[in-house]
Amino acid sequence: MLDFDLAELYEVETRALKQSVKRNIDRFPNDFMFQLTKN
Repeated sequence: MLDFDLAELYEVETRALKQSVKRNIDRFPNDFMFQLTKN
């Protein structure tokens, strides 16, 4: 599930979802999410 999928599920903008996670990062386990790269 990608960020835009979760945003759609919670009926918020992707940008707003990502901001909320950044502001509350201590509430999530270390392996909660990861970032895909081209490498």
